[in-house]
Amino acid sequence: MQNLWNDSDAKAAIEQYNDVSEDIALRVYTSRLIGADLSLVLHGGGNTSVKSVAKNALGEQVNVLYVKGSGWDLDTLQPPGLPGVQLDHLIKLRQLDSLSDEGMVNEQRTHLLDASSPNPSVETLLHAFLPHKFIDHSHADAILVIADQPDSDALCRKIYGDSMGIVPYIMPGFDLAKAAAEVYEKNPDVKGLFLINHGLFTFGATAKESYDRHIEAVQQAEDFIASHETKKLSPIGTGTTADGGDILSAIGPCLRGLYAEETGQSWVIH
Repeated sequence: MQNLWNDSDAKAAIEQYNDVSEDIALRVYTSRLIGADLSLVLHGGGNTSVKSVAKNALGEQVNVLYVKGSGWDLDTLQPPGLPGVQLDHLIKLRQLDSLSDEGMVNEQRTHLLDASSPNPSVETLLHAFLPHKFIDHSHADAILVIADQPDSDALCRKIYGDSMGIVPYIMPGFDLAKAAAEVYEKNPDVKGLFLINHGLFTFGATAKESYDRHIEAVQQAEDFIASHETKKLSPIGTGTTADGGDILSAIGPCLRGLYAEETGQSWVIH
C-alpha cells in the first residue's frame, strides 16, 4: 500500500481550487488519492468529509460538514461533490431514539447550504457525530478480508491493538452513526474505527493525518494477510467418462435441470 501524499501536489490543489476554502481543496485532494487506488475503494465506494465554517445568507458564520455527495466517485471528486450541511443541526439529531432513512435524508436535505446540492452520503451522520475535522472511509480489499472473517474482532485486536475502535455490523444509517460515536467515545485515543463486515474509518486534525492513518491501517492489514497466506492448490480437471468424454459435460445437463427445478431459474455450469 503506497502513501501518495505529496506536499507539492497538495499545495497545487489549494491553488487549483482557489475559489473554495483550503479545507475543501485539501479534502478534494486526499479524496482523489483514495479513489485513485482501486484496492481501497470499490467503484463509487467510500466517502470523505471535512468540518469547516461558512457564512449563510444573513452573513452569519455557521459550522458546516462538507461530505461526499451521492453520484460522485472519489477518484473524480470536485468541490460541488461535497455538499455542505449545517453541522450543529446534524449533531442535535443524535438525541433522537430513532430516525428512519427517509427522515434522515429529509433532515440532511432541509439543512443544506445549497438546495441544489446532491444528496449527502448515507453515512453523513456518522461523519457528523465524530468530532474530527477530517474523516476518511473506504472499503479497502485488505480491510474486508479481515472484517468478513468469523473472528474479525479478535483479528482486528491482533493487528491494531487498542489503536482501532471496533464497531459491530449495523446497516449504514442513523443506528450505525450512533453506535460508531459511542465506540469512539469509550476510547477517544483511537486512530480510527474498524467496522465489522463493512470497512474502515480514519480521522485526524488535518487532511494528511487522516489519510496517513488510513494508508497505515490498510498496510497493517495487508502485512497481516501476507504473513498468514494459505497453501495454494493447483487446479485439477474433472476427469473423463468411460468413453473418453468430459465428466462435467456429461452430468452438466442433469445438474442444470435439478437446479432449475429447485429454484425456477436457468443455470450455466462450467
